[in-house]
Parts: sequence; structure tokens; C-alpha cells
Amino acid sequence: MGFISEFKEFAMKGNVMDMAIGVIIGGAFGKIVNSLIEDIITPIILKPALEAAGAASIETWAPGGMLIGKFISAVISFIVIAFVLFLIIKGLNKMKKPEPAPAPSGPTQEELLTQIRDLLKK
Repeated sequence: MGFISEFKEFAMKGNVMDMAIGVIIGGAFGKIVNSLIEDIITPIILKPALEAAGAASIETWAPGGMLIGKFISAVISFIVIAFVLFLIIKGLNKMKKPEPAPAPSGPTQEELLTQIRDLLKK
């Protein structure tokens, strides 16, 4: 099998395509979460603390020259993304059909032989 045809077979597998779609959607979702953090959560919740610290936004807050605000923004974004993914996976798990219970196992070979012996004795 040639290199090109082998690569084509690899690239067209369902798992690779699903992963590519997941990466693209994840990037778009990351932008939504960043907007949520920087445009909604930060102004509503953190604005008083930022004004007291003398920063215009969380990302520009840099006490001692370290961009601590940028780090805090990334941590909040991660927590929001992780929580939403947790909720999605939890919902998908609830939608899955439960696996059927295994059929009850019959008597063991020894039990069957014991029953046959008892019947023969009678």
C-alpha cells in the first residue's frame, strides 16, 4: 500500500474526522467562554475588586509586573469549560440505554450431577 493511500485511509477514518470536528468546535466554544468571562463575569462580579486594584480589566491587572489577572482569567475560563463539558457528558450518559441485565446463570455442572444422582437414587 502506498504512502498516499495509507494516509488517505487514516485521515478518512471516523475517529480522526470526529476529533477534527471536536477541535474546531472546541476552539469556537473557547471563544464563547472567553467572551463570557471578559464581557459578562468580569464586569459584573470582579469590577469592584479591579477598580480597587487600579486595573481596567482582569487581563491588565499586573501587580509587581506579573500578569496575574491574565492567569486568573485563564483559570476561570478553564473551570467554565470543564463544568459545561461535565454537564454535556452527564447528559449523554443519561440518554444512553442501560445495558440489559445478564441472564441468570443456570446451575453448575456439579449441581446438575448432584440432582441426577439424587433422582437415580429414588
